[in-house]
Amino acid sequence: MTAFGLGVLSSLLATALVCALGWARASRPRWWAISLLARLTGTGVHRVYREQRLAEADLAEDLARARRVKVLTGRGNTLTRDVFAPLWSAGAARPVPVQLLLPDPDTCSGHWLRQRAEALSTTDPGVTEHLLRDQIGANIDYLDEVGRKRPNMELRLFDLPHSHRIVLTDQAAYLTFYSRHDHGRNSPCLYLRAPGLLYDVVSELFSAIWAGVPPRPGPPEID
Repeated sequence: MTAFGLGVLSSLLATALVCALGWARASRPRWWAISLLARLTGTGVHRVYREQRLAEADLAEDLARARRVKVLTGRGNTLTRDVFAPLWSAGAARPVPVQLLLPDPDTCSGHWLRQRAEALSTTDPGVTEHLLRDQIGANIDYLDEVGRKRPNMELRLFDLPHSHRIVLTDQAAYLTFYSRHDHGRNSPCLYLRAPGLLYDVVSELFSAIWAGVPPRPGPPEID
């Protein structure tokens, strides 16, 4: 755990530097410089998106090529939209294993939902703890229905702060650090290519959280 903790600390320091580049209005013409820095330092950061939503086209392409997909997210709204829709399609040419981690809306430990709702409500007054719980619950229902038709998809629920989103494939990771007072779609997103220091840390982090929460019972059959 000590080595892992040091790895997380060093990666967060590196990430802070890269995020500073991103917040300085990094754009596609500057990605070559970031990629060069990634190769020289071994961090694996190849692109920085000022906002997560700007990464959707590239993410869709990576998901189409992926051999496995792992996602940790706050609400899970994006899992019901166009970017991820091909993964759930009955006509998918090659179904891939998918592991999903969403917050547990029925847990009050740490009051993470309340904290996230209070932070978001400063810029979006329509956000409440009740709304977040309902949205997460609706997305869980959606994914449970998907799971009835996709046996190689598994959903587990965590009880942790809502601070970031991870979308991980065998080739790359998209890491979003949620802005405290803004939605994830408006927050900076890093593209981490494998192999690389940050890709490995993100992969280990996902695996540690996944192993720390129990599998859920299968979705009930519908009569």
